[in-house]
Amino acid sequence: MAPDFPYPAAVDDAMTVYRELLKTTPAEKIGVFGTSTGGGMTLILGLRAKAEGLPLPAALAAGTPWADLSKTGDSYFTNEYVDNILVSYDGWLGDAARLYAGEHDLKDPMLSPVYGDVSGFPPTLLTTGTRDLFLSNTARMHLKLREAGVPADLIVFEGMSHAHYHMVPNAPETRFHFTELGRFFSRNLQ
Repeated sequence: MAPDFPYPAAVDDAMTVYRELLKTTPAEKIGVFGTSTGGGMTLILGLRAKAEGLPLPAALAAGTPWADLSKTGDSYFTNEYVDNILVSYDGWLGDAARLYAGEHDLKDPMLSPVYGDVSGFPPTLLTTGTRDLFLSNTARMHLKLREAGVPADLIVFEGMSHAHYHMVPNAPETRFHFTELGRFFSRNLQ
């Protein structure tokens, strides 16, 4: 974690694990998923694997991904103080983005995957909520994937804040999300 390990430490670590996994497991059997920063990292792993000429995982699932570290997108404004998890970009969230990025542009695709070339990406599942500060990140990423011809599904939970859909184990939304996630990976992993 920054400040001890700023960009690109996290993605370097993820790629080290992915390269090792590819030594024993075909990419067609690999699915990658994460939520929030992990959702952004899931998408960045796809961009980085593509840039390095590695086979991409068979499927990606990005829950409410931090797909744009800059304060770009409607929901950073409309869901400010409505999202009871992230609350606002201003303050710790924006500071965390700048601390992790260091001197790098926040719109660098390896920090903000919504600006990357996602052509050739595997099927992708995205999840968010109507009160999520990252709703626009998720919707913009979904549109970017669809524009590139990537099979991409989007789940938007009514009234849910950031990653709220998996904070209460027995909530209907949590059960629905993990059931859909299981179906998604079952369909796409060989």
